[in-house]
Amino acid sequence: MVKPYKEESGKKEQVAKMFDNIARRYDLLNHVLSLGIDRLWRKKAVNLLKKDKPANILDIATGTGDFAIEAMKIPACTVVGIDISEGMLEKGREKLQANGFASRIELQKGDSEDLKFDTNTFAAITAGFGVRNFENLEKGLSEMHRVLKPTGKVCILEFSKPTAFPIKQIYGFYFKFILPTLGRMVSKDDSAYTYLPESVYEFPDGEAFLKKLNKVGFKNTKQVKLTFGIASLYLGEK
Repeated sequence: MVKPYKEESGKKEQVAKMFDNIARRYDLLNHVLSLGIDRLWRKKAVNLLKKDKPANILDIATGTGDFAIEAMKIPACTVVGIDISEGMLEKGREKLQANGFASRIELQKGDSEDLKFDTNTFAAITAGFGVRNFENLEKGLSEMHRVLKPTGKVCILEFSKPTAFPIKQIYGFYFKFILPTLGRMVSKDDSAYTYLPESVYEFPDGEAFLKKLNKVGFKNTKQVKLTFGIASLYLGEK
């Protein structure tokens, strides 16, 4: 299991510490290191949910709330965002106040693998670049399935491992060398942006991840590849 730091504590605790450490610089780094493409990916995800007009959404591993804010384009929708990093949530609440979304989005500290919500609560669930940080992936996915309403939709955005030449080679070089160096310089955390590529390469993407979604009970699952396979949307329903 890949962890951010060389410590005895569990992955969950280390991930929370890492994001607390980089919270103030996270948005800048996220947009710069992805060349702003991450915004387009979240927009596509929300567009796929719009036709269902979900009344409420749970945003897993919400971070500073970018996915939740994008979901405000769905009329009359409210969002609950949860994250294990209080530092990220504090930054997110500042953004909500600045953008006038505090009445429609609530950010809570919470464990994605032990959700404090009743069964069949949410019409949709989103997760952006967070499920690969789960300590127990199947447990987290099972909890997402539990709190989703019958026929509700899940939309998970994650990095993938492109396979086509030369994208595979360029992506590999960028993730292994450029991204960790830039991330270390800006975030001042030596481990955070080394952990990122390691966690992406360990993550069971593509068909392997669809099998995990199916195993915990999701139906009609599919993968939508984005930007030459650099990222993927994983869709399913309860």
